[in-house]
Amino acid sequence: MNGLGGEAMKSKTYLAVGKRVSLPFKPKFRPLKPHEMSDSQVQFRRIRVPCLRFSPLKKAWMEIFTLVYEQMKIDMRLKLKDKANIVELKTRAETPDISNLQRCADFVEAFLNGFEVRDAIALLRMDELYSHTFSIDDVKTLRRDHMSRAIGRLAGRRGKTKFAIENSTKTRIVIRNSMIHTNIKIATAALCSLILGSPAPKVYSKLRAVTARSAERF
Repeated sequence: MNGLGGEAMKSKTYLAVGKRVSLPFKPKFRPLKPHEMSDSQVQFRRIRVPCLRFSPLKKAWMEIFTLVYEQMKIDMRLKLKDKANIVELKTRAETPDISNLQRCADFVEAFLNGFEVRDAIALLRMDELYSHTFSIDDVKTLRRDHMSRAIGRLAGRRGKTKFAIENSTKTRIVIRNSMIHTNIKIATAALCSLILGSPAPKVYSKLRAVTARSAERF
């Protein structure tokens, strides 16, 4: 018991149904470093690079590498193969937190999905922010012209609908063929409503109501 420290021995007293109940404080543990993990000394992540995103990755490589290697303390390299190019991420002894590896993997994957570096960098700096990918067929099965019309409803004329959802939810949306990439649940709900056939003005009104409630809550 002495090894737990004085803070773990403290407790709070609550009054419940006429009786005083003492509850101990929750212990606070520091994040584990990679070399302190019991199962393995080094943790890896491998991300496959799509062919269409290989050229943008080469152009932005130094910017991405600087963020991952210097700020997050994660080793990073691009492994070239004949059929598939792979980005490999690896922890090292200087990595301050093991969760940095997953954050860097989400950051690189978001860039490969079509996000700009300045938008994907939020995955490194903010907690509880994740990139969400889904297909139009996951919401509703559409074929031929119906799929094209659904993509048109999502984008709007000259991207008006897409920009309106982005500005309302303060997020970024990438539409590539039938795949949609976003990172906010509110935006996902609005996009699903458009896929199911709801008119854009009705989606806008619901979106304004939800964002207004969220602003009052926080």
